Amino acid sequence: MRERPASGTTSPDGSAFPARAGPIVSRRRLVALAIELLAIYVLWPFLVAVYSSFGGLSSLNPAWFVVMVMLEIASFAWMWALIAICLRSTRWFLIGTTQVVGNAVGLVVPGGNPVGTATQIHLLVSGGLDPARASTGVVAAGLVNLATLFALPVLAVPAILSGVAVNPGLERAAWLGAGAFVVLTAVLAVMLLADRPVASVGRGVQGLRNLVARRSPPLTGLPERLSTERTQIRTALRARWGQAIVASACNWLFDYLALLASLAAVGADANPAAVLLAYTAAIWLAMVPVTPGGIGFVEAGLLGMLMLSGVAGPQATLATLAYRLVAYVGAVLAGFPTYWWYRRRLGTTALAARRP
Repeated sequence: MRERPASGTTSPDGSAFPARAGPIVSRRRLVALAIELLAIYVLWPFLVAVYSSFGGLSSLNPAWFVVMVMLEIASFAWMWALIAICLRSTRWFLIGTTQVVGNAVGLVVPGGNPVGTATQIHLLVSGGLDPARASTGVVAAGLVNLATLFALPVLAVPAILSGVAVNPGLERAAWLGAGAFVVLTAVLAVMLLADRPVASVGRGVQGLRNLVARRSPPLTGLPERLSTERTQIRTALRARWGQAIVASACNWLFDYLALLASLAAVGADANPAAVLLAYTAAIWLAMVPVTPGGIGFVEAGLLGMLMLSGVAGPQATLATLAYRLVAYVGAVLAGFPTYWWYRRRLGTTALAARRP
């Protein structure tokens, strides 16, 4: 039997054999797509229940949407402050625009948090920031923010201990969050003190960045530079650790207030401590790396958790819709003009100048 020629070889008569075509879609992507479609199929009733309630939005006072948008902007601003602390930079335009675009990418790509982070780092580097500083700063900000998220249920513990009626499922979520906060705090401490985890993060971020920016020269030597940058960030956080925690807490607080505003808009009388537990549980579900931005998981989780917290079904449905329109759809739509603004201001000049 004639052996199949390798790509790029020639036949005996001198003519070239056609190059072997690779698979149009990899097997891994097909599996990921199948899992995503299955998840959406399972969660479809919740999506229909929430997004078929558009007609009810006309009954809400438009001023509440203005309030929710302003609260979400404040939430983003505090995230920029956290990133600025970890980057040791005051380039607010670069920090703000890259975070908005990276966040939007993370909301529309399945399992998008790592891709969104890699996009943000790539844009920071394209804007003139050192790759090691950008990578270490963004990863450190993410870890601080994640640890703070899992600490939020701890704020509801005093209310639980004082005898406030809370659904047992939400109460278990509070204790689970407290445990996760301890674990994540330990992980953050290890990242700041040990060398091997930092090197692993560097290799992962370097691979993701090269995957996202295939047309750019490959990034190399990042793990080694991260160790140096990590030492500098550790020094910076040692002096500004309290400010970083406050900025991260305010980032989540204002987003939580946006949910409370949506509940107030529909006339729901809910216990703020119970709503806090429902909110954190829904955000945890958003981190499930299956559907873009946790779509379906968040709607199902938030709707169910709000009902457990005592909100009536119709009110919980409408509040979930209003909140998701502002926090999810609004954040995705904001990415497009923000990226245009970034390209217009930094796209032609930032690559030539690498400023600290």
